[in-house]
Amino acid sequence: MKVTLLVPTLNEIDGMKAIMPKVRREWCDQILVVDGQSTDGTAEYARQQGYDVVIQQKKGMRYAYMEALPHVRGDVVLTFSPDGNSIPELIPACIAKLKEGYDMVIVSRYAAGAKSYDDDAITAFGNWLFTTLINLIHRGHYTDAMVIYRAYRRSLIDELDLDKDSSYEFEERLFGTNISWEPLLSIRCAKRRLKCADIPGDEPARDGGVRKLQVLRWGAAYMFQIFREIFVWQ
Repeated sequence: MKVTLLVPTLNEIDGMKAIMPKVRREWCDQILVVDGQSTDGTAEYARQQGYDVVIQQKKGMRYAYMEALPHVRGDVVLTFSPDGNSIPELIPACIAKLKEGYDMVIVSRYAAGAKSYDDDAITAFGNWLFTTLINLIHRGHYTDAMVIYRAYRRSLIDELDLDKDSSYEFEERLFGTNISWEPLLSIRCAKRRLKCADIPGDEPARDGGVRKLQVLRWGAAYMFQIFREIFVWQ
């Protein structure tokens, strides 16, 4: 089983220099950086380290993933934030858990023994609310349905139509934003009754860079998506 560590970046040079040297090359088969046209030297630094680099053309996390897909060599995708929010040392544990036969493993900020040090009151409530609704409505068993830090079979992207614009375009137009696919991945894995697991992992505070949350627009789009999925066969 080959693993691609997929690292989305946008002006993350400080975090990249602090975090990525802690990622040992033997933990995965490919380190793929998809860069949203950074102006601070992030992409150049990634190339200097020998990572595969894709320069993203459309804005938004979903498009980062979409444009990276043709370059992914692994059977497993492990999405990782280089801004300090994701602890590198948990990569082997995440992969080991997936190898036990799981379709997806989430490094959860809210599992027993873990804590987010990057949350504020609004984001903490939002993460709790969305995870709770996904569990109640779609019969999930998550402690953290929203986080980027997770590993999953690459084939799930096709199986769950994560790569289809039609899975997102209505709410994106409605709320004037671009969203990511982690919540939809959590929802559709739950609907399919796929084998998923959480492992606890703290979320440290950011290490440089700028927080890019669009709290109101993303929150509205994800809420719409959670309820829309009641009526979508998947």
